[in-house]
Amino acid sequence: MLARIPATARQVLMVTGRTADSNEARVMLYQLDPGAGWVPVAGPWPARNGLRGWTDDHDENDLRTPIGVFPLSDAGGLLPDPGTRLPYDQDEGFTASGAGHLGEPLDGAFDYVIAIDYNRVPGNSPLDETRPLGDSEGGGVWLHVDHGGPTNACVSLDKAYMLALLRVLDAARHPVVVMGPQAALRA
Repeated sequence: MLARIPATARQVLMVTGRTADSNEARVMLYQLDPGAGWVPVAGPWPARNGLRGWTDDHDENDLRTPIGVFPLSDAGGLLPDPGTRLPYDQDEGFTASGAGHLGEPLDGAFDYVIAIDYNRVPGNSPLDETRPLGDSEGGGVWLHVDHGGPTNACVSLDKAYMLALLRVLDAARHPVVVMGPQAALRA
């Protein structure tokens, strides 16, 4: 996976699950230091991902999180911009309701989100539903606030960690997320 990180990237968010079927993960943020290489700057933080784990062939509604390296270019949420250096879209469309896979309430899950550039058009609000690979490949894969259970395909973090991440990610550093189970990330 290291070879798939773009040369322009100066921030890498690693999201690692134990196994391909795990819906619990660990998140670490690294920043490129010209003298020292990739230096950890935040984490490790617990996270959740898709109910059925990970996939390298994501389909709409498979309840798995896509494996790969994806840019992080846009953010948004129901709440005001907390001071991010990513383009931020505050919109009532980020309202989450209903219950998650374990019956947990989804309220507040989209208070803050960061779009993972999987099957989306970078430079647009995370709410934009344009899917360049087609609707069957899924989309709307975000980092968002944890609601106490696994996700459909997103990665969720405690609200305090989402705020910290929003405040440190910088569009000028071309952040990317590298995500998947440990075995896939070592390949």
